[in-house]
Amino acid sequence: MKKHLFTSVQMIPLSFLSAIVIGTILLMLPISSVALQWTPFVDALFSAATSVCVTGLTVLDTATYWSLFGQIVILILIQIGGLGIITVVTLIMMATQKKLSFGDRLMLSDALNVNKTTGILKLVLRIIKATVIVELAGAVIYATQLVPKFGVAKGLWASLFNSVSAFCNAGMDIMGNGSMMDYRDNPVIMTVTILLIVLGGLGYVLWFDVADKTVLGIKKRYNPFQIIKRFSEHTKLVLCLTGGLLACGFIIFFATEYNNPETLGDMGLGQKIVNAFFESVTLRTAGFSSFPQEGLRDISCVFAYIFMFIGGSPIGTAGGVKTVTFFLAILNVTSFLHGKDDAKILKKTVTSSHMRKATVIVSVSITVVLALTVLLVVTNHLGIIDSLFEIVSATATVGLTRGATSLLNVGGKLIVTIAMYLGRIAPISMAIFLTGNRRDENRIIYPEGKFYIG
Repeated sequence: MKKHLFTSVQMIPLSFLSAIVIGTILLMLPISSVALQWTPFVDALFSAATSVCVTGLTVLDTATYWSLFGQIVILILIQIGGLGIITVVTLIMMATQKKLSFGDRLMLSDALNVNKTTGILKLVLRIIKATVIVELAGAVIYATQLVPKFGVAKGLWASLFNSVSAFCNAGMDIMGNGSMMDYRDNPVIMTVTILLIVLGGLGYVLWFDVADKTVLGIKKRYNPFQIIKRFSEHTKLVLCLTGGLLACGFIIFFATEYNNPETLGDMGLGQKIVNAFFESVTLRTAGFSSFPQEGLRDISCVFAYIFMFIGGSPIGTAGGVKTVTFFLAILNVTSFLHGKDDAKILKKTVTSSHMRKATVIVSVSITVVLALTVLLVVTNHLGIIDSLFEIVSATATVGLTRGATSLLNVGGKLIVTIAMYLGRIAPISMAIFLTGNRRDENRIIYPEGKFYIG
C-alpha cells in the first residue's frame, strides 16, 4: 500500500483544525465550565478557534464562565497556537527521542517560514527557551500587581495566563470583564503588556539576530551604531516598519480621540498618552482594550482597519498579513509605476518574485475580508462599520470588537470562526505554496495576446 504523505500546505491547516476539534471537545465537557454544565457546540467551537488562532474574540467570558480546567485548556491552546502546532509537535518528538526525517525538517522550516532545514532543530529549541523566559518574566512582573489584588493562588494564575496571552498576541485575560479597562491607569501592567505584545509581534528571527549581533559587538567592543549596522536587512526593515506604524498609530489615535468622552476624553494627559499608544500597540493583533472600541470615531475605525489588517511581523506570534508582506506589496505597485522589475531597499535587491507573492497574499486577504463581511451583514443585524471591524479583527487574529461578538447569532459565530481560522492559516499556507517549486519545463507557452487596460 502506498503511503500518503501530506505536504506542508495541507499539513499546517490540518494541524490547526485538529487542535480546534480537540479543544472544542474538551471545552464542551461540564468540567470546563464553572456551572459544571455542557457548553453548546458552537460556543465551544468558537472558544477553541479563538484560542488556537490566538485571536481573542469571545462569546463566553474567560474569567467567569470557564472553570480552572477550562482556563487551563484555553491557555494550552493559546500557547500551541502562538508557537505553531508543528513546532510543538516537533518538540514532543524531540523529547521522546524520535528521529526527525528530512520531510519533518522541511515541514518544520515551512511552518516557521524560514528558508533552511539545517540547524532547524536548534532554532526550535531556541524559540521554546526564549518563549519560556519571556513569558515567565512577564508573569513575575504581573504578579507584583495581581497577587496583592487577587491573593497568591489566583494572582499567580492570572499573571501566568495574561503573560502567555499577551506574548502570543491572544488578547484573552482572566483579570475581569473589561479587559484592560480596570488597569489603564496602572503603569506596570500597561507597560509589561505593551512589551510582551511587541516582543511577540517582532518575530523570533529578529530577536536572535539582534541578540547575536549585540553579543558579538560587545565582545569586539563595537559602538551601538556599529552593532546596528550589522543587523540583517530583515531586522532593520521590521524595526523601521514596526516603529513607524506604532508612532503613526499613537499620533492618529491621540489626535482623533483626544476629546472623545467615550475613549480618551475623560483621561488626564498622561493617561491619554499611555492609552493612545496602547491602542496603537494592541491593534497589531493583540486584542486587549483599555477603552470600549465601540466608542471610537469613524475616522479612527478606518485607521484601525488598516493597522489590524497589516498586523505584526513574520515568524512571530502576531497575525495579519504581516508588516514586511504589506510593505513589499506596496513596493510592487510603486516599482511598477516607475517601470522597474526589482526594487532596492537598505542597499539590497527585492526581486519582483517576492513582491508579487506579497501582493497575492494581500489581495487574497482583502478578498476574504470583504466576502466574509458581506456574509456577516446579510446574516446578522449589524451595521457595515461594526461588521467590517469584526471580520478584520478576526482574520487578522486581533480580537478587538465593537460589541458585535456578543450579538452574533449561530450563523454569525460560524462566519467569525471561519474568519479566525482562515486568518491564522491562510497567510502561512499561501506563503509556502507561492514559494514552492515550479516546474518551468512543463509550462505551456501560448502566443502573447492583446488586452486593453483602463
